[in-house]
Amino acid sequence: MSDESDQEHSLQAAAGAIAAADSIVAVGHIRPDGDALGASLALALAARGAGKRAYVTFGEPFDMPHQFRYLDLSPLVPVDDVPTPVDLFVACDTAAKSRLGSAAQLTEHAKSVLVVDHHLSNGGFGDVRYIDSSASATAEMAYRLIRELGWEITPQIGDALYTGLVTDTGRFQYSVTSPAVHRITAELIEAGVKPERIGRHIYEESPFGYLLVAGRVLARAHLEVEKSLVWSTLCMDDLGESGIGLEDADGLIDLIRVAQEAHVACLLRVHEGTVKGSLRSRGEVDVAAIAATFGGGGHHNASGFTFEGEPEAAIKKILGQL
Repeated sequence: MSDESDQEHSLQAAAGAIAAADSIVAVGHIRPDGDALGASLALALAARGAGKRAYVTFGEPFDMPHQFRYLDLSPLVPVDDVPTPVDLFVACDTAAKSRLGSAAQLTEHAKSVLVVDHHLSNGGFGDVRYIDSSASATAEMAYRLIRELGWEITPQIGDALYTGLVTDTGRFQYSVTSPAVHRITAELIEAGVKPERIGRHIYEESPFGYLLVAGRVLARAHLEVEKSLVWSTLCMDDLGESGIGLEDADGLIDLIRVAQEAHVACLLRVHEGTVKGSLRSRGEVDVAAIAATFGGGGHHNASGFTFEGEPEAAIKKILGQL
């Protein structure tokens, strides 16, 4: 079969698994971003609209980023509050089972596990797999599933889908922004989504403490001219002293990546000897390949990893890859 027919078969199999389930839990990766949260909520809200019992959860820390509180969070519950057993566990935007954190335990109480994901690094887990690395976002795939099932897209479902699309396409700027993405977006706006409202919450509202943390991160920025890399560090003390949580600091990588001299940007979050790195590329460099050398992964232009050691050692390794 061709790739297109393979994808159609996977879509139908995934939709069939959802249709056959009376109870569903949709789960995003730990520290869910707009796509993981948006895709999970959209599927759960649509399933509830079809008369099914549906919940959304993610592993600890169970902290909701403030910018996403405009979403309909009624299906969202902590892992321990998900009623079990369930017919179907749906892993959304999660490239590996380990990224589910404590929510992975729910797979043991589910009759079947469905994986819906667009990460190229997804090796495949679960009983049914709908994986499409050409999709702009997992939310795009959630949209296809809802349409395949013939379910209604309400304004609340539209908000969740739009959130996944706008965040994972970089406000429709990244190369993954296909004509199909714009057609889906037009349909969501027709369904009642207000882009100006969502854009304001995600990109134009932050606690004042975020400005203080951003100032520290920018002050630590380094430019490695020969390797075209800009990087900085975020310390956990920065957050505590500024009165914000890690969930409020997701946009910091976008502040340092604007340096025009750099093709690659890296932000290192440092805590008790562990470094968690976020990598971004303008397209020339495959940062997923770099993250893979640390045991991480992601997309060509956006990836992450964990490293045990000092930030300088992580940067030295990245420079060696570049």
